[in-house]
Amino acid sequence: MSSSAGDNKKQWWLTNKKMVDKYVKDAKVLLSTQDQSQILSALNLVDAALQLSPRLDIALELKARSLLYLRRFKDVADMLQDYIPSLKFDDSSSSSSSDNSSTQLSRERVKLLSSGPGDEDPTFKCFSVSDLKKKVMAGISKNSHNEGQWRYLVLGQACCHLGLMEDAMVLLQTGKRLASAAFRRQSICLSEDSFFFREFPTSIDLSTNSHPATPPKTDFENISQLLGHIKLLLRRKTAAIASLDAGLYSEAIRHFSKIVDGRRGAPQGFLAECYMHRASAYRSAGRIAEAIADCNKTLALDPSCIEALNTRAALFETIRCLPDSLHDLEHLKLLYNSILRDRKLPGPAWKRQNVQYREIPGKLCSLATKIQQLKQRVASGETGNVDYHALIGLRRGCSRSELERAHLLLTLRHKPDKSSSFIDRCEFGDERDVDSIRDRAKMSALLLYRLIQKGYTSVMTAIMEEEASEKQRKKAALQVEQAAREQSMVVESINAAAASKAKEVCNGDSNRIENKGSNAAATASVFEGVFCRDLAVVGNLLSQVGFNRPIPVKYEALSC
Repeated sequence: MSSSAGDNKKQWWLTNKKMVDKYVKDAKVLLSTQDQSQILSALNLVDAALQLSPRLDIALELKARSLLYLRRFKDVADMLQDYIPSLKFDDSSSSSSSDNSSTQLSRERVKLLSSGPGDEDPTFKCFSVSDLKKKVMAGISKNSHNEGQWRYLVLGQACCHLGLMEDAMVLLQTGKRLASAAFRRQSICLSEDSFFFREFPTSIDLSTNSHPATPPKTDFENISQLLGHIKLLLRRKTAAIASLDAGLYSEAIRHFSKIVDGRRGAPQGFLAECYMHRASAYRSAGRIAEAIADCNKTLALDPSCIEALNTRAALFETIRCLPDSLHDLEHLKLLYNSILRDRKLPGPAWKRQNVQYREIPGKLCSLATKIQQLKQRVASGETGNVDYHALIGLRRGCSRSELERAHLLLTLRHKPDKSSSFIDRCEFGDERDVDSIRDRAKMSALLLYRLIQKGYTSVMTAIMEEEASEKQRKKAALQVEQAAREQSMVVESINAAAASKAKEVCNGDSNRIENKGSNAAATASVFEGVFCRDLAVVGNLLSQVGFNRPIPVKYEALSC
């Protein structure tokens, strides 16, 4: 009985092994055709093989490469997420709370390659590319014989297209180094007349969305080109963030614009992060419309970006556009509630987050208070007092030409027809998300465009009213000046007439005075004779009274 049971078990194991080998062999043939439908069939065969032998390394490799060829990068990351260097986990043993809400959410430690049973501390605290390389190589030296090295190249390419640039660089460099070492070992064992052919394609052309008609490049060429592109993006991002931290906002905007407007596309997650950083630079530089537009693009690429919702709500509150700010805060509140309900941050485990789970309750309380304050302000009637000057980027009291120039630039830059042009330079982790991303981008761009047009109308109306009032003031001043001029002319004519009249009077008086002078000379002698006579009479009377003093002779002569 025991021998027959053992034979049945051995036969069952041999049967399964043959089936698995057949599935793997057929999958290799289908994968080498590089046809999408054939690769889908190969993926089904590999899944069937993994059901029979879940830990078969060659089957796992075929599945990962099939998913990579089909551009299902999220599935590759989910499949190999234990090998992503920056992926952080929380110790399930340390969380003693009953709700288990802190599982894989605090992200305190970094798990790299398994180091073996003797290693007591396989984690480290700080993220550094050099430390990651050392840690990866330390794990490789102990596990290179147990685990296939294909994981580093396949996962590195997937991480690159998911926006995990630092992880992709570490994994690709590690995989390239291991592949070089393996090739050197193999070349030593081969004779001079031996040739090596690949059984299936180990890499694809990741620079375009379609597979080229030319023969595929070698692994080293693809990996080298991909590493060069990753390093270029990381250098530009590092320079932009350094400029932003130093307060050189125009320089930071220039570096981020090189990334998002480059001829070669960038991954979706990486572009969303760059748009968010450029929105912060625009906000610090006082360019509110551009900052809102970058927040819109970030939310189109990543609808659950908490930082973008916070920033856009703050921008709307800055220009006193309270209903839109309240709408974003309500959306953020729903997102916080869903996080607390699901007990995990949005997105897959390998997605980078700018908030930790333990911070959500406190943020939710402060957010509820903020929403209540905004509702009170809206109820008090502050909805129509929007600062359109700050939205357009103009000073108060600007001229008509300044407004028209700023409006033309904003219209050309934020036209709804061009709102989805950035999607053409974006590499998506899942092509099924393109339509929803385009719809979100068009909707948010249309709302911003309408707000800009409304601001232009409001500011132009204020400028026209100011010009009309200034024209009225100038007209009134001209009328006052003209009235004063006419009054001065009347006064001058009156003064001239008075002067001529005075001159005539003076001439008549002088003539009369001359005539009177001649008449006075004629009558002077008459008056003098009369006076002398009277004086003589008075003297005679005085002598008669008792005054015996004689009158002088001259007076007698005068009396005669």
